[in-house]
Amino acid sequence: MANIPETREIDPIICERCAEQGPTCCRLDPGMEEFCFPVSVKEWERILDHAGEKGSFVQEANSSNFVDNIKRLFPRERELVDKLFPWHKFHLRLATDKQGGCVFLNSEGCTLPREARPYYCRVFPFWVTGNRINVFTPATCLAVKAGKNLRGIRQAMGISEAEIRDLHGRLRMAWGLPPREGMALLEQSFTQYTKIR
Repeated sequence: MANIPETREIDPIICERCAEQGPTCCRLDPGMEEFCFPVSVKEWERILDHAGEKGSFVQEANSSNFVDNIKRLFPRERELVDKLFPWHKFHLRLATDKQGGCVFLNSEGCTLPREARPYYCRVFPFWVTGNRINVFTPATCLAVKAGKNLRGIRQAMGISEAEIRDLHGRLRMAWGLPPREGMALLEQSFTQYTKIR
């Protein structure tokens, strides 16, 4: 993740073009599945409403590698992450195929409508830490290549700073964190998983 300073024309299908050209943020290296972001109960139910496929998810143990990865996303809330993802519980993640591609990914991009996608998918490659918007900089991301800086990447993806902050706040709440750092803890979203219903 890099702090890219705050220019480009909106490309509403940049993610679809990225999917056509090769590796995307929707693909993991096989064997790295434990690092995939979690899907909350709310997100799971919303995806099932659209896709209706229970096989689209995998129950994953809260491994130490997974928890450490989540702590990197929320560095000032490490103790809270431990409470949300205890070692003896599980979380759900999106299922992947043998090549590591998300089951909802095809050559034209995500098959889920934007409003049904997990918040992490909708906010990526952006992330909010404190009051600052940062950008993950994967080498294969067309939006990052085309945009070059925060404003350019936002414009390429057709998203405003306000939308990024809103999606990130919604992600935090769906994952069981307060909408912003420093607020009181909300109801937990993941620890109820012991098995997929």
